[in-house]
Amino acid sequence: MLIERIYDQDLAQASYLIGCQANGTAVVVDGRRDIAVYQDLAARNNMRIVAVTETHIHADYLSGTRELAAATGAAIYVSGEGGPDWQYAFEGTRLMDGDTITIGNISLRALHTPGHTPEHLSFLVTDGAFSDQPGYLLSGDFVFSGDLGRPDLLDEAAGGVDTRFEGAKQLFRSLQEKFLTLPDYVQVHPAHGAGSACGKALGAIPSSTVGYERLYSWWGPYLAANDEQGFIDELLDGQPDAHAYFGRMKRENRDGPAIMGERPPLTELDTDRVAAGLAADTLTFIDTRTADQVHTGTVQRSLNIPANAAIATYGAWVVNPETDPNPLVLLASDQDQAQQIRDHLVRVGIDDIAGYVTSLHGLPLTTPTLIRPEDLADADPAMILDVRNRTEHTTGHIPGAHQLNGGRLMWHLEELPTTGTIITYCQSGLRNSVAASALRRAGYDIAELDGSYNAWTTWQQARETVTTN
Repeated sequence: MLIERIYDQDLAQASYLIGCQANGTAVVVDGRRDIAVYQDLAARNNMRIVAVTETHIHADYLSGTRELAAATGAAIYVSGEGGPDWQYAFEGTRLMDGDTITIGNISLRALHTPGHTPEHLSFLVTDGAFSDQPGYLLSGDFVFSGDLGRPDLLDEAAGGVDTRFEGAKQLFRSLQEKFLTLPDYVQVHPAHGAGSACGKALGAIPSSTVGYERLYSWWGPYLAANDEQGFIDELLDGQPDAHAYFGRMKRENRDGPAIMGERPPLTELDTDRVAAGLAADTLTFIDTRTADQVHTGTVQRSLNIPANAAIATYGAWVVNPETDPNPLVLLASDQDQAQQIRDHLVRVGIDDIAGYVTSLHGLPLTTPTLIRPEDLADADPAMILDVRNRTEHTTGHIPGAHQLNGGRLMWHLEELPTTGTIITYCQSGLRNSVAASALRRAGYDIAELDGSYNAWTTWQQARETVTTN
């Protein structure tokens, strides 16, 4: 048996290719939309992808299940559990608890493990050429290394009302009845790692075992004591802000993401054409440089999505394909980088890329306004806006600041003043540059706190030292 983990650092997301070396067939679980990585991996191992499946209706990225099936002819398998509100709207074999996908000597048995979502499946993998007992669990967003899939995303991002409490109870039962009944040696391969917003304390370790999680996870003692309420209270406490684009991902994954098919290479665009499109507001410019570079000058009304950071995540913060009709123009060093950026963006459904430019020369430029921490007290802004997570804000913030996470910002503009200057900050400046660019494009008067919260706390400490001395 071949089991390969394909990990996307951008979204902290893991997908898996499992292949039978005896007959050269493979199944992909929780694939992403830029599918070349799976096709290349299968080809290198002389395998055909004959089945594609996923653990649940994802919220943080668009599934590549339909894309892979269209490209390879593979059969689609999706969950049929969860009730009428959680049924996929596209064709594919529905899996119920106990159903099996078989490829050669390998079987993947579906376990219904609700809690993160009602329809969630985990896959118990048996390598029949080696043993008649399962050795691996693809746990999706059910069990992570050191954590569990959060049950509150349906409330936070999909319009649910108090579904978190039933979801937490379902997680408790899924652990009791499905996870902890497995042998301790079963290897656990989750769908996310550290940095994902699908849990609050995910470990960076790529895999675990049932026994290790039973003994050392935060939730283990609650299950051992059968303390459901204590489990629920700790599970729900301190969950991070959910990105607002998660709601769009849920809808599109349920209905079936659009199939892109063969994509022609991106071409370099003529500067005059880009300038005309920007002037007519028929193109949106994406400045992919760092915040420091952007602050020296950038294209007017451009969006900052740094190429050296989480392109898909930050792209989905500031580009909503449902409401933003303009094709995007990318700033890239060359065609290869432009296409790498495009691959990240299509993972969150941002598909309409007109092309790229390699220079800002000839385009209308502006310099974003910065304000130094020492000048903040005299600035008299309409609002000081903290675009960090609410847990970061609770730990410490600039007095009087209003917290609104950058991943929710453009969906909650009613919280912002319509006149006057808004001073924005994050922890170091990266997220702030992304969020501030979107607000400037939307017409707000924005000044970014130079160096963000880190710089402000350093200045505060220096001032207190001077005062004390």
